[in-house]
Amino acid sequence: MVYTEVLNKNKDFLDLYRHGKSIVSKTVVIYFKPNGLPCNRFGITAGKKVGNAVMRNRAKRIIRQAYRDNELLFPVGIDIVFVARRSAAEVKEDVLDSYIKKYAAGQINAYLSQTEENNQ
Repeated sequence: MVYTEVLNKNKDFLDLYRHGKSIVSKTVVIYFKPNGLPCNRFGITAGKKVGNAVMRNRAKRIIRQAYRDNELLFPVGIDIVFVARRSAAEVKEDVLDSYIKKYAAGQINAYLSQTEENNQ
């Protein structure tokens, strides 16, 4: 991943859940917020409701690949966490990939540009 580091501290995840903005779809919930760093930080969670270990790992693998394919669409300087839902392990990779391209990246960019205008 070109502009991305791994987000793996629990306090960072909890901060995103509490203070970040979210986008909800059938397969994933995406939490994001600006981090003030020159890189993005990316995390994935898949709870036991997603399924057994095989299903959770498949969901994480699909989400990771979809993010990797669309990394350049996201603005630099955000924390982003994908929370897998039950259907994330059952969906094809191109479905999540097209969702990120068509909706998620645009919504994140629009929200962040709107907050920048309000701060100025």
